Amino acid sequence: MAQVSRAERFARWFGAGDDWERVPEPGRARFDARVAILFALCAMATLELYRSLGLAAPLDRPVWQQHALLLAGIVPLFWRRRFPLTVAVLGQLHFFTVGVTMPQVAYLLVVQLLCFFGLYSGVAWARDRRALLVVLGAVLIYMIGWLAWDFALGNSIAQMTAEAAGRGAAGLVSPPVAWVLLTVFNNVVFFLGAVLLGQNSWRSARRSAIVAEQRNTIARQAHELRDRAVVQERLRIARELHDVVAHHVSVMGVQAAAARRVLDRRPDAAAQALSQIEESSRQSVAEMRRLLGTLRAGEDAASEPSDSVAEQGVSREPEPGLARVADLVEQARGPGLAVAYDLVEEPAGAAETVPAPMGLSVYRIVQEALSNVRRHSTAARVGVVVRVIAAPGRGTRGYVEAEVVDNGRPRAGTSGTGMGLLGMRERASSHGGLVEAGPRLSGGYRVRARFPLDQALDQAFDQAIDQTIDQTGEQA
Repeated sequence: MAQVSRAERFARWFGAGDDWERVPEPGRARFDARVAILFALCAMATLELYRSLGLAAPLDRPVWQQHALLLAGIVPLFWRRRFPLTVAVLGQLHFFTVGVTMPQVAYLLVVQLLCFFGLYSGVAWARDRRALLVVLGAVLIYMIGWLAWDFALGNSIAQMTAEAAGRGAAGLVSPPVAWVLLTVFNNVVFFLGAVLLGQNSWRSARRSAIVAEQRNTIARQAHELRDRAVVQERLRIARELHDVVAHHVSVMGVQAAAARRVLDRRPDAAAQALSQIEESSRQSVAEMRRLLGTLRAGEDAASEPSDSVAEQGVSREPEPGLARVADLVEQARGPGLAVAYDLVEEPAGAAETVPAPMGLSVYRIVQEALSNVRRHSTAARVGVVVRVIAAPGRGTRGYVEAEVVDNGRPRAGTSGTGMGLLGMRERASSHGGLVEAGPRLSGGYRVRARFPLDQALDQAFDQAIDQTIDQTGEQA
């Protein structure tokens, strides 16, 4: 491998060639405006205090010019995130202008902090990192030239030497040498400090962006894996339907055709064909129940031995509904977990009008939510509320709502796979409903599912009509 030169390592450290761009978040412009206004107030107040002490009052400059020149370097801070390199360059030019025209003002701490902040903003927010290196090189050359010009042609050394002699200064080095060393040290610290702090801010934002991108990628891949698992399960069920149920249906069709043809001439053969149709229909129904049991049982079926599930089949008990939610809540109560249940009906008895499939979905969603509390939460209290608001007339809409709220926090290491929440949403979607699940601002977690009741009643009414028509046709 070819060795990487120091210049290349230096450029990489600054992010030269990196395609990532740091974009300001919405609303940051207002924050920058407040920072600029605060800088302006502090600068004007500091200038007035120095003028009161007679330390910054050039005789050939009016007061308004001093303030105007000072504020001219603060205005660019409003756009320090949108045009960072421009603001950094303007900050250096402003410091040079103030230093040439009003040296006393240039040495104010607030002016030097303004120069520092502009350079920091340029390094922290520059989108073109190669251009940043060019700007930093130019600033470094400017700083060296400024110091050389000030020491060679300026009067700062002579002025500081005279002031030191008037105060009777005594130290390890002479006043001119001390002033040169102190000035160089301050400029180097200011320059390196602005660059290092700005680069640290940029790299921190870059790392945060990488982590956020990885988090989004993981979430997207997890969602794709869940969808793939659902598709694979559906394909498996489709294969079983094709290989088993379709086979029985085909056999029944063949036997029915044979029975129709020999019904008058060979009653015994027709009876045998009808017997085979009966047997095939029973096997088909058994297979359908097994497939439906696989979908309904979920974890309960998976926890049982496969032999017992195959032998026992699906329970013939009626599917649970709203009436069984109270029993479910009673079973969920235990040491360390208090579960309260409330059924709200408007008008009274409205829960009895909820169709059985919707009642089953409500029951399963509450069951999954309580199970998640047990496995994934530190909650001590859980509230379960089922609301059935029937529409008194066609002008309003009724709904069925189930809400499970706890007061706990997520338990470490028990995040789950997300399949339970996906199942809730699929159940709600089958009835035209929605599921909301997430943490509450006041603490705890909430799961809420709402189903439109009018649509469900219309569907149940249509199904009842179809069943009545079918039964009438059979009797005829």
